[in-house]
Amino acid sequence: MIKKFIRRILGSKTKAIDHTKATELTPKEHGIDPKLVSSNAIRVTQTLQEAGFKAFLVGGAVRDLLLGIKPKDFDIATNATPEQVKKLFRRAFIIGRRFQIVHVMFGQDLLEVTTFRGASTEAAPKDEHGRVLRDNTFGEQHEDAVRRDFTINAMYYDPATQVVLDYHCGMADIRNKTLRIIGVPEARFREDPVRLLRVVRFAAKLGFTIHPETAAPIKVMAPLINNVPAARVFDEMIKLLMSGQALACLQQLRKEGLHHGLLPLLDVVLEQPLGEKFVRLALASTDARVKQGKPVSPGFLFAALLWHQVLEKWSAYQAAGEMPIPALHLAADDVLNSQTEQLALQRKIASDMRDIWAMQPRFERRTGKAPYKLLENLRLRAGYDFLLLRCASGEIDAELGEWWTAFMEGDAGERETLMTQKPRAVDGAPKRAKRRGGRGRARPDEGGGAAE
Repeated sequence: MIKKFIRRILGSKTKAIDHTKATELTPKEHGIDPKLVSSNAIRVTQTLQEAGFKAFLVGGAVRDLLLGIKPKDFDIATNATPEQVKKLFRRAFIIGRRFQIVHVMFGQDLLEVTTFRGASTEAAPKDEHGRVLRDNTFGEQHEDAVRRDFTINAMYYDPATQVVLDYHCGMADIRNKTLRIIGVPEARFREDPVRLLRVVRFAAKLGFTIHPETAAPIKVMAPLINNVPAARVFDEMIKLLMSGQALACLQQLRKEGLHHGLLPLLDVVLEQPLGEKFVRLALASTDARVKQGKPVSPGFLFAALLWHQVLEKWSAYQAAGEMPIPALHLAADDVLNSQTEQLALQRKIASDMRDIWAMQPRFERRTGKAPYKLLENLRLRAGYDFLLLRCASGEIDAELGEWWTAFMEGDAGERETLMTQKPRAVDGAPKRAKRRGGRGRARPDEGGGAAE
């Protein structure tokens, strides 16, 4: 009797939801502004539909549209196979091993088209930790929705009818600002550990709360990220750091215990007054540029995040007797080598980082031809911005940054006047150890700088 009463009271709450059928949301219910949809995305969906296939915008694009944000990228999901999609577009390329997708190009605009994925099979190749290596099983739209990571990313928008299909109550989670994984969290994180980073990025970027059931296994499963190819981890870190909420993302990473191995010693940096201020200023500057639609250099960003590791090693090499410039290059080598193993830093990014670091001692040379030569350096702006961060954080005297600002903005006469001024002593690079040997040793201001 009591059991029947409880079932009658809780029946509506415990009733299973049929995820094979979508809730159809009309334009009035979802409020998407069609003007925010890319004309090329409409062109792709229209071409597929005219060829007799289903085609919808899906994933983050639909989520952003529902939030009133113009998406940066548009992904399309269809029941056409990759080969069928490729035949419909002049510039289309099938890529991917883990799951095949099609890149459709319109000028510089790239759109990603995926075939509806079927239910995951036990036969799909996995590594010893359960991460799916390859799975090209195609299926129905409701099966594809189950394979999406989060409820807010599992909605489909048809630009032709302006209807949104919602299989997993994603609209309710958007309204409640809740981030919830689809399915059993442990199993979904094990399938693809990169989702551990994605949940942090979305929560920080959108200001959403991670659902307790989704958050519960994150710390325990964090080590699984070590089994993911470094290139995939690096791609996710770039997205995280350029999300416009980089500082919030890093704080969330630390909170969830996901930072270990991604940026070694970052914890130590953030616990040191100068290091913490420097990193916070760098990330705040990056977030501001992203929000203003300005370009952000990954090389500059990683150079800032790892600078205090370079400083520490730079001091150690000088204490061991190395001259400042060679010591700086050795320190840079050490840091870049340790990070490349973890993050697969691209050669161009590593080169930019090295140039920015190597330029810092050169800003202290304010006599002779050195300042004029530095003006010709292609990386001057990045090095100068980095210098200003060091000044703002209190690492070095602000006078050095002020002098270079005036020198860069001044005319020929003003520059000559600045050159004759006796600069205040600045506390810049780590103090060099006492010189050993005779006169044959080169002075630290001769040679050794950023690549030109």
